Amino acid sequence: MKNIILISAILLSSIALNAQYSYEASKEFPFGRPNPEAPEQIKDYDPMIGLCDCKSVSRKPDGSWAEPVKMIWKFKYIANGMAVQDETLKADGTHSGSIRQFNADSSKWYVHYYSTKGTPKTLPAWEGNKVDNKIILYRDQKAPNGMEGFYRITFYDINKKGYKWLGEWVNKDESILYPTWKIECLKKE
Repeated sequence: MKNIILISAILLSSIALNAQYSYEASKEFPFGRPNPEAPEQIKDYDPMIGLCDCKSVSRKPDGSWAEPVKMIWKFKYIANGMAVQDETLKADGTHSGSIRQFNADSSKWYVHYYSTKGTPKTLPAWEGNKVDNKIILYRDQKAPNGMEGFYRITFYDINKKGYKWLGEWVNKDESILYPTWKIECLKKE
């Protein structure tokens, strides 16, 4: 009888725990789900949730574009559907990812980036919003000549079939643009 009570308690505890984390990745929802308690903006990344096959192209030191690198980009809901995480797996062996959280108080996305190219003491962070079906994020960055500006990241052409990404240096009034990295993605699952 004690065994039946113990098994029943364990099962009830397991059911309660699963209900508590019902927006995490599961068999039914392998990339998690947005939590209805999260800010509405959590759905800004909804079309990107899942796996994409991508081509990543960056500038070489001489200013020309390098050959494209194949990449898998995975987006998923984390923190029980309250945030978004992405991970990249690149054919050249460099991998990276971000934790994306929307702060309702500032009405901005904060994106913390990590990479296998280095382990900084503090993760670099971008901030921004969705504007006209584009997600635009900024981080202060000086140009090589010392001019004040930003590194701007833009997700655009976002739809159910895929999306594009552009990384570029821009000056403070955004009248000077210098693209340094481009990615095109097609939805895989």
